[in-house]
Amino acid sequence: MIPPDLLTAVFWVSVLGLTFKMAVPLIYGTIGEAFAERAGILNLGIEGMMLMGAAVAYVVAYHTNNVWLAFLISGIAGLLMGVLMAVLSVTLGVQQHVAGLAITILGSGLSFYIYRISVPTPGGVPPHINPFPAIYIPGISDNPYLGPIFSQPLPAYIAILAVIIAWFIFYKTNLGMQIRAVGENPKAADTAGINVFLIRYISLMIAGFLIALGGSWLSTAHSSLFLPGMTQGRGWISIALVVFGMWDPKKILLGAFIFGGIDAFQLSLQAIGYFNIPYQLFFTLPYIMTIVALVIVSRRVVYPSALLIPYRREEA
Repeated sequence: MIPPDLLTAVFWVSVLGLTFKMAVPLIYGTIGEAFAERAGILNLGIEGMMLMGAAVAYVVAYHTNNVWLAFLISGIAGLLMGVLMAVLSVTLGVQQHVAGLAITILGSGLSFYIYRISVPTPGGVPPHINPFPAIYIPGISDNPYLGPIFSQPLPAYIAILAVIIAWFIFYKTNLGMQIRAVGENPKAADTAGINVFLIRYISLMIAGFLIALGGSWLSTAHSSLFLPGMTQGRGWISIALVVFGMWDPKKILLGAFIFGGIDAFQLSLQAIGYFNIPYQLFFTLPYIMTIVALVIVSRRVVYPSALLIPYRREEA
């Protein structure tokens, strides 16, 4: 029997509004990862970068009461982690799997450390900050059907703008051409006068900046606090979404909304409390769908040819 709540417009409007919120960190994370992988670097440090972004944004917002400053500084923190990833994988030639996992471990531990030494937590409960408010859109925000969907905090729309800018960079600019060339054939790119190392550094810096913004969304817009592990695997899902979207920003946006919708739906089902099912099973839905999506697209995916292959000029 279908629960009565599932047949109401209010339920589905709520799901759509939550879908947008759940998609935002995936958009930032996946677009950032696309920059790294387009340049031939698999960034498994994304989970740690997102956690650092969440922690830094929360700490800055707590001490300054300025969420925009927190948003910017979290991006800078992610950019610096992108530089660290570049030093390890590009300059030192460390295996990208190892370098990425090291960044994730570092970010996971360091984010919690920064939070604990910077914010008092009486009774172990983190204090709430003033999060990004939902923007008011005349003629839409007051509409009972459109308002809950489109009245989102401004960083949600910045994420959409990031998709547009990423698409433009990849396909309409010289920088995008160089990024794609480096990711496909770094030797040929080097021969053509492209600085492979610089392009990979730039790509990882952009990646780190965007990924950290995805983390900052979680602590300053989606919620108003920081919790260890609050990314809940969104970094790993973002890596899968890059493949699902085939490194194309437009397809990545679609994939982020699909997975955000799955997450929103399972949370909404928990909220109505109709099904007598352990909540842990609901939490597994996005991860199950990640596996299903990868199985579906895996046979027709064409990876950047130089992905995971370190470039050393003396060996080229």
